[in-house]
Amino acid sequence: MKRIGLVGAGWVTQHHLDGYRALGDRVQVVAIADPSPAARDARAAEYGIPRTYPDAAAMLAAEELDAVDVAVPREHHAAVCLLAADRGLPILCQKPLAPTLPEAEALVACIDDRVRLMVHENWRFRPHYRHIRRWLDEGRIGRPRQAQLAILTSGLLPDADGRLPAVVRQPFMADLERMLLMEVLIHHVDALRFLLGPLALLGATLGKSCARIRGEDRASLAMRSADGAAVTLFGDFMAHGHPPQQLDRLEIYGEAGTIRLAAARLELVRPDGTETAALDLDANYKASYRDTIAHFLDRLDDGAPFETAPADNLETLRIVERAYAIG
Repeated sequence: MKRIGLVGAGWVTQHHLDGYRALGDRVQVVAIADPSPAARDARAAEYGIPRTYPDAAAMLAAEELDAVDVAVPREHHAAVCLLAADRGLPILCQKPLAPTLPEAEALVACIDDRVRLMVHENWRFRPHYRHIRRWLDEGRIGRPRQAQLAILTSGLLPDADGRLPAVVRQPFMADLERMLLMEVLIHHVDALRFLLGPLALLGATLGKSCARIRGEDRASLAMRSADGAAVTLFGDFMAHGHPPQQLDRLEIYGEAGTIRLAAARLELVRPDGTETAALDLDANYKASYRDTIAHFLDRLDDGAPFETAPADNLETLRIVERAYAIG
């Protein structure tokens, strides 16, 4: 059984801990560190974590761990990862590795080959994205010609009580200088790279309409795959007529068919017929955390490369960073 130390007790850690719990006797979170006594004690009580600490340094000094899970705000990722690396511990670090590409590159260079580092980029581990990848690998739609992925939500439009649903769900979003692209659409850039291979950014437009947040609330990216497919990513968190939930709408047009993901419905459309699957999006959301963690543990056991190793994730960050530069 692997012994994990979790750094962070914020909103996202409930999903990390549900993932660990789903893996049963294979792994145990034995300690949690967070500067908030209330937050760390609440997580420890709910998930049966034996020991709590005020910070990562105290936890790492006291515990015998097999790996560290870093789930603190992005501006603290580098410091915590370096503490873990100095202890010789494998690291699973929430995306993004750092607030900017140069900071992420500096972190990767500093860690180098001292320890194994995997980025917790879980969107590509959602079962429906794995299903789409299998269809593509099997050549079910032939060579992709075009792809478009849209994330449209009213999460930053006031509800009947004047609240912003996206901020109610994740309050930290209001204070992010880099919000929609670095916090949300970064997942989708990675998912598109996972599905379609290397992507080159051709253009980007970012904008902000919501006065109650610091960062951008809309973004559009134009990209091209290595095979010449046109790839568009479009996101808007103030889209009237759409629900406050984040629902992906993806279409990949190939030479022999189309793959369509529309909310909770997945379709493969070919001249000889249509395959349709209804999705349990809540279950798939939970599964993405479980399967990301399982991949981390599998690769620690067999020594094979991580799918979301730093070198791969830096390619996603390069697209994101350039989009901020030109958008």
